[in-house]
Amino acid sequence: NLIKKCKCKHLMTFRKGVRAIQLVGKTMANKTGATPATPFSAALSKPLLNIKNSVMAKEENGSKPVMNGRPTNKPADQQKNGKMEVGIADDQAKDFDFAKTEMKYDSTGMFHWTPARSIEDCILDRNQAAMTVLNGHVVVCLFADPDSPLIGLRNLVMPLRASNFHYHELKHVVIVGAVDYLRREWKTLQNLPKISVLNGSPLSRADLRAVNVNLCDMCVILSAKVPSNDDPTLADKEAILASLNIKAMTFDDTIGVLNQKSSGRDALSPLGSPIVLQRKGSVYGSNVPMITELVNDSNVQFLDQDDDDDPDTELYLTQPFACGTAFAVSVLDSLMSTTYFNQNALTLIRSLITGGATPELELILAEGAGLRGGYSTPETLANRNRCKVGQISLKQGPLAKYGEAGGRYNDLFLGALRQYGMLCIGLYRFRDNASSVDASSKRYIITAPQDDFILLPSDQVFVLMQFDQGMEYRPTWGEGKAINDRIPRTAAGGGAVPVTPKPGDPS
Repeated sequence: NLIKKCKCKHLMTFRKGVRAIQLVGKTMANKTGATPATPFSAALSKPLLNIKNSVMAKEENGSKPVMNGRPTNKPADQQKNGKMEVGIADDQAKDFDFAKTEMKYDSTGMFHWTPARSIEDCILDRNQAAMTVLNGHVVVCLFADPDSPLIGLRNLVMPLRASNFHYHELKHVVIVGAVDYLRREWKTLQNLPKISVLNGSPLSRADLRAVNVNLCDMCVILSAKVPSNDDPTLADKEAILASLNIKAMTFDDTIGVLNQKSSGRDALSPLGSPIVLQRKGSVYGSNVPMITELVNDSNVQFLDQDDDDDPDTELYLTQPFACGTAFAVSVLDSLMSTTYFNQNALTLIRSLITGGATPELELILAEGAGLRGGYSTPETLANRNRCKVGQISLKQGPLAKYGEAGGRYNDLFLGALRQYGMLCIGLYRFRDNASSVDASSKRYIITAPQDDFILLPSDQVFVLMQFDQGMEYRPTWGEGKAINDRIPRTAAGGGAVPVTPKPGDPS
């Protein structure tokens, strides 16, 4: 008489569960044509089997399993694709296929991104580097001890991985230096594509030849070592020695590079497709494009042996600085002063130095999270549509007509802006006249020339150009045909104006 029926919530939950199992059993019995399991004991005898049968019921065509009336990818399909789909409900997997979706850009869409790689996967020995046949790449010569302070190599590589460049336009970066130091820097580099490491010394000519320094588009010489307080002039001794060492090297010119004047069948591969011409390498190390970082401004006098500048000359008046082969830390001070007095200059400086950045990305990097991959959405892909820095020759290409005799900078500036939406920043001109016997290949930079400044066909122009959505390759590029249509004309609103092909144009 003291035992009473429990009226707690657990009893009600149990009764609801039993009713659900009974309803499932009745539904399955009606579908399969079997007798319904009405007794309570029959419903409890095979509840898991009934639930499994209801969940794994096939559609009539048998194409895909269904769950809650929606097709879904099951583990068998996931294993076939080689990837397991996680982080999303099964009934939504049909709307978002992880196996076919690849992260190509970071979460903000501003930079190219790749899954994290181990530094061991990117290390090359001397033989592997020589067999890679690197061309048109960037060589970073880095002096550092294992305990040297981090200099932030990510800030150097990230602008070269900006998303407004197409993936095939990204230049391979080869870092020559001590691996023990690079392991500490690698956390910030592991998500950036096309990076290789050669465990060697920038002073070793064998290592420099292995990475084809004579075929690189730029050689950057950096030092992470702490300068001694005893003699400030010795702070840049290793960087200067590396620069002079490269300039004193000679290279074999018998590399298998096709002659650009070849035409007809000689310019085709055995399969009939056009061969991509590689840039011809420098025979002398003095012609290798190079930039050296200096801690002490006065050490710029040691970079060029043929430089007749006065040792007391200011840095910005020296030949290496004007030619873009020397960079000093003090330049950053002048950039900060320029930004203080002209805040609009920060937009241009950001485009030139960082490759573009958003407040969201700056916050992520400031918190130390690093680059995080993100799936491409219309919002993130729209961030690719931003201007980039370009270097265009006046010898051939869309701006060749302005390099003819008598062309003026004013005509070039207005024509490039109106027809192609490009903003000219300055010129890159040979230091010596081409007719002289001992003409040098050095160029110097002329920023914001006068309106009536006379142009030369050998000049190159630095421009801010609009994002290229992608253009079809034309075999006639480089032969002077259909060059005028290589860059699409842009309307006033920034949209590309369709270009009508000329008669006989293969495009």
